[in-house]
Amino acid sequence: MTFSQYGDYFYLYILLLTSIPAIILGLCEKKIKYYGMIATAFMILLIVGVNVHLKFLIAFMVIEVIVVKGYEYVRKKTDSKLVYRLFLLASMSPIIINKLSPYTSMGTIGFIGISYLNFRTIQMVIEIYDGAIKEVKLLDMIYFVLFFPTLSSGPIDRSRRFEKELEKNISRSEYINEYLAPGIKKIFMGIGYKFVIAFLINVYWMSKIPTDITFKNALSYMYAYSLYLFFDFGGYSLFAVGTSYIFGIKAPDNFNKPFISKDMKEFWTRWHISLSRWFGDYIFSRYLISSMRKKRFKNRATAGRVAQMITMLVMGFWHGLTWFYIVYGIYQGLALVLTDIYQKKSKFYKKHKKEKWFEYVQIFVTFNIACFGLLIFSGYFA
Repeated sequence: MTFSQYGDYFYLYILLLTSIPAIILGLCEKKIKYYGMIATAFMILLIVGVNVHLKFLIAFMVIEVIVVKGYEYVRKKTDSKLVYRLFLLASMSPIIINKLSPYTSMGTIGFIGISYLNFRTIQMVIEIYDGAIKEVKLLDMIYFVLFFPTLSSGPIDRSRRFEKELEKNISRSEYINEYLAPGIKKIFMGIGYKFVIAFLINVYWMSKIPTDITFKNALSYMYAYSLYLFFDFGGYSLFAVGTSYIFGIKAPDNFNKPFISKDMKEFWTRWHISLSRWFGDYIFSRYLISSMRKKRFKNRATAGRVAQMITMLVMGFWHGLTWFYIVYGIYQGLALVLTDIYQKKSKFYKKHKKEKWFEYVQIFVTFNIACFGLLIFSGYFA
């Protein structure tokens, strides 16, 4: 028997029981780290189950430990880019296999949350190459990658930040005020988001939209699905972050009122924040810097726009190798590029951008641009 993480009240009941020892340790000013490792092993068995998916998870961890620890050793001997790229490709192999396997006779190879876990190990290989990570502690690495509150749906944390918090001594008052109370608040917000608002949107709106594709039905579904996805996924994220806090780790927030964004660039600083930052740091910024150094383009603006298109296209492929995910990536890239061009070229924008009425217009326009992108993402037209 397996459980959908944060998917029902029974799982939340088990989570409550599992969290009690962590709370006691926090109140007693003891490190939660080692109990957290035990709780992670226990919760993985509940979430993944003792089946073929657990075998895939174990195989994944064995591969990634060999790759990360192997590259840590090799990096001390050489800074060869070829060697780095080979190790990076090896680290990426699980997610590549996972995305390609559904199109083979073997069927899907992977387990719940494989993408989020793989991003963490890829990040470690990149930062070992950069020199930001000098030493990889095996037990801390395994705990970081498998940390159960963020197992199935993120957020995507960074290893150096995570490990720094592991070693932090937290006083009783700090634990109560900065970890326990905010964590409980986030969990209750998650209950409201997922089990109340998302549930009501699904039952009384989205599920009642006729299945035949018309302009009216598509428009209704666009708004219903966008709001449902935000409150459902936002609820998952609040559960994950809140639970992380209780276990002494301040996992990064994943959403910050995305539908009040004034443009699509701002939207991507508020929507699925940990994912967009990961892509921004490890794809967009690196491609942009490389392009400027190698003078691939005449100016920085062009390089930035190409980097935006590449980043969003990769994000589309990451979601899946179906046409609507790829179109979604292209759409988001174009939205960012056109936003950049408009803000740099438009005299009307420059004249009115600080006026209050214009801010409301921008929020309304951005909301609809974002919702249409999510309509594409939903596969409504597939």
